[in-house]
Amino acid sequence: MARSTVFIAVLLASVIHVANAGADELVPYEVTGDGITTPLTGAPGDAARGRALVLARTTTCILCHSGPFPETRFQGDLAPDLTGAGNRWTATQLRLRLVDASRFNPNTIMPSYYRNEDLVRVGRNYAGKPILSAAEIEDIVAYLATLRD
Repeated sequence: MARSTVFIAVLLASVIHVANAGADELVPYEVTGDGITTPLTGAPGDAARGRALVLARTTTCILCHSGPFPETRFQGDLAPDLTGAGNRWTATQLRLRLVDASRFNPNTIMPSYYRNEDLVRVGRNYAGKPILSAAEIEDIVAYLATLRD
């Protein structure tokens, strides 16, 4: 079971890297407590674009998570349901979870979407690159923050 979980995580990271090979370079950010308070772009993201990113099967959330997306079939079941994410976490906490989920759980299979150092099992062509751009992170944060029960 553990081996298959690692395989799935590696496969997901590879697919995500291929789909987002043009993601921008990292901008500096500061972790305060359990989050990143300042948006990576300096401004809030666009929730509509964030929803599209969450549901993009080749890139992000829907691969592992399920949620309030009745029009989307075959949602993931490897990770928590995103229903009510905006009630469970603040935008600050959501931002850090997307940037580097390993800060909360070093054994997580969730990729660090905005980190490019100290990663394992990253294809040579994708080493040193973030999976998502700062704008994409902010768009997803803006959308997830709207998910309230």
